[in-house]
Amino acid sequence: MQRLKTLITVLSLGLAAAVTTVSAFAAQPLLTPKELQARLTDPNLRVIDIRDPKSYAAGHIPGAVSAPYAQWRGPAANPGELLALPKLTTLVQALGLTPATHAVVVSSGADATDFGSSARVYWTLKVLGLKDLSVLNGGVKAWSDAQLAQNNEAVKIAASSFQPQLDESLIASTEEVAQHVKAKDAVLIDARPAAFFNGETRAPTAKVAGTLPDAVNLQHDKWFAPGSATFMGAEQAKQVAASSQLDPGKETVSFCNTGHWAATNWFAMSEVLGQKKVKLYPGSMTAWSQDPNGLPIANAPNRAQQ
Repeated sequence: MQRLKTLITVLSLGLAAAVTTVSAFAAQPLLTPKELQARLTDPNLRVIDIRDPKSYAAGHIPGAVSAPYAQWRGPAANPGELLALPKLTTLVQALGLTPATHAVVVSSGADATDFGSSARVYWTLKVLGLKDLSVLNGGVKAWSDAQLAQNNEAVKIAASSFQPQLDESLIASTEEVAQHVKAKDAVLIDARPAAFFNGETRAPTAKVAGTLPDAVNLQHDKWFAPGSATFMGAEQAKQVAASSQLDPGKETVSFCNTGHWAATNWFAMSEVLGQKKVKLYPGSMTAWSQDPNGLPIANAPNRAQQ
C-alpha cells in the first residue's frame, strides 16, 4: 500500500511538472528579442518575416520565412478586405503552418504604423484557427538593437496540408456593423488619427470622409511611447484603456481606413488586455463608404468643406 501511495505521489508530481512546463512555454502575444532567440531551436516554431523581399534578403532572423505583408492584403479598391479562404489556405500551407506551430510575426519595427502590419497578420492567422501566435515586439529593429544574429540564407520548408476554417467570431462584416450602428449596442473604436475621425481628411480608397456614428476615437499609437515601435507593457496598457471609452462588457468593433491601424487596437484589447467580444472590421471606413446602400457617416464634411 505504501509503495502504491508513493507511486501515485511521484506520478502526480510528474504531471504537475509537465503542466508547469507546458504553461511556461505557452505562446505569449508579445515576445522580446531575447525571448524569441531562446525559442529558435524549437522545431514547432515558425518565424514569419513580413517585410518586403529586398529587406528580407539583406538579412533576417535565422530560420525566418518570407511572407511580405502585401500577400496578406486585399484588392486595390480596398486592401483591408480579408482574402478569400482558398488564397489564405495556400499562403499558410506554403509557410508550413499547422495548429501545432508557434507562429511569430516579425515586421521591420520602423514605427507604430508598422506594428499594425504585424497585428493584422496575427489577427488573420487567428481568424484561420491558429492559436499559438506571437508578435516580435519592436520587430527586426529591436532584434538588431539587441545585437542578435541575422543571416541571408534561403529558408526552405515543407508545405503543410492544414485546412483552415474562418473563425467568424473575430470578424465584423459591414452588415453586422450596420446593425450595431442602428441598435447602438456596441462600442465602435476608430483607430485613426484625429483628422480622419473628424472628417478633415480621408483615405484615397474611401468615398467620403468621416467616421461611424457614435464611434470613439482611440488612436492606434496610444499603445506606444512617442516615436517608439515597441508596444507598452500590460500595466501601462491597462492605464490607457482606463482613460479611454472602452467597455469590456460590450461587443467591441475596431476599425480604421482599411483594417491596418485597427488591428493594433484589436490586438491591444483582445490579446494584451484579454478583453472578450472584440472584433476587427477588416474593410473599415473604405468598405462602409463604398457600400451601395449609402450608410450613415458621422463628421462628414459639408459641400463647402469638401
